[in-house]
Amino acid sequence: MNYARFLTAVSGARKPSPIRMLTELQQRSPPSLISLAGGAPNPNTFPFQSASIQLKNGQTLNFDEVVTKRALQYSASNGIPELLTWMKNLQKNLHSPPSADYAPEKGQMDMCVTTGSQEGLCKVFEMLVNPGDNVLLDAPTYSGTLAALQPLGCNIINVPSDQHGIIPTALKTVLSRWDPSEVHKPGSSVPRILYTIPNGGNPTGASMTAERKKDVYELARLYDMLIIEDDPYYFLQFDKPWAPTFLSMDVDGRIIRTDSFSKILSSGLRIGFVTGPKPLVDRIVLHIQASTMHTSTFTQLMVSHLLHDWEQEGFLQHIDRVIEFYKRQRDAMVCSAEKWLKDLAEWHPPSAGMFLWMKLKGVADTQQLIMEKALEKEVLLVPGGVFMINSGEPCPYVRAAFSLSTPEQIDEKHSSVKDNKVREAEQRNSAIHSQKRTRKSPNKDH
Repeated sequence: MNYARFLTAVSGARKPSPIRMLTELQQRSPPSLISLAGGAPNPNTFPFQSASIQLKNGQTLNFDEVVTKRALQYSASNGIPELLTWMKNLQKNLHSPPSADYAPEKGQMDMCVTTGSQEGLCKVFEMLVNPGDNVLLDAPTYSGTLAALQPLGCNIINVPSDQHGIIPTALKTVLSRWDPSEVHKPGSSVPRILYTIPNGGNPTGASMTAERKKDVYELARLYDMLIIEDDPYYFLQFDKPWAPTFLSMDVDGRIIRTDSFSKILSSGLRIGFVTGPKPLVDRIVLHIQASTMHTSTFTQLMVSHLLHDWEQEGFLQHIDRVIEFYKRQRDAMVCSAEKWLKDLAEWHPPSAGMFLWMKLKGVADTQQLIMEKALEKEVLLVPGGVFMINSGEPCPYVRAAFSLSTPEQIDEKHSSVKDNKVREAEQRNSAIHSQKRTRKSPNKDH
């Protein structure tokens, strides 16, 4: 593939940082190397000596003085080697990407670590999207995606979807506006990227079937598009076997995939990954060099030590426990919705993720209902409009997350309403008593 045609002028102009390259060279060199090149601070001046992290299973991750010095120092922009190696092996075992053994220029699968998948997404968009470009996505979609795309001045085109994700026939209809033979002509307006969240989509909970992914991939081949497979809920699929990913069917090197540890290890650690063709991953790394420089070395080492202790088997056992938790949460949410909202709303039980997407009957727009009336009753949801391309249009949907609340809280028929009524009654009684006292008190002015 001609990856240069996908790059923005800014991304194409990025050059490797000589200082970053020297820093990474130093870290790969033997201890006998005398380096007068890098401007790294001397770790002997750091106030931290060692660290010990207790795990829930009783094990301990210990950082001795040597490891702690490394954890608090600069590291490679693409990620520390041992974490990248572990993750590449995981990707190969889970997805068997055809591109794993390709030559680099042919789209060989490569990876880099990002500060959460959100950083990866932002850098992917800034690498690929020019002002005026036509970008395809299935809306409603993650509000962070819209926040990253809209300032780039592109034309965001919605591809209709349902509870099973993008509808291939609808995508074909959207693409029929363009002639595939004009894809590579100068100034062509044919879309070059398609963005989707294939599993447990935020906010809809939609998950794409294998058949739909195959059809969508073939359309991407026909129009020579890249697919951005944003999959932070991949490890929160409730039923096995899991559907194959776009990465697993990528014979051309046209998939850019983002993964996240936020939902399964920790959101605060900010560890994400971009997997894709090496020529494009290299461009993302150049952007990292010029911005964040690298993801926190400490959190990378912390996660790497954990994963190497667990090995892949232990990691997947942890994933099974996380899935079981969220599956119970999903069941509690759906059960309560059927109990209390059956005649008031419509929804599809999600097969992955953290969200129930509901359409309220007889409500044209949920903005005021959620941001005013629901808040008064001490309930917080997200009005559906924030996930739409045009957030100003009326939207009858709401997103309810079942990740944090207990099943009892999810099923609560508003004891908060009762509490409010009690407080209102107390306030009325107080006012009545106050009025009585005022009438009985002598008027000092007369």
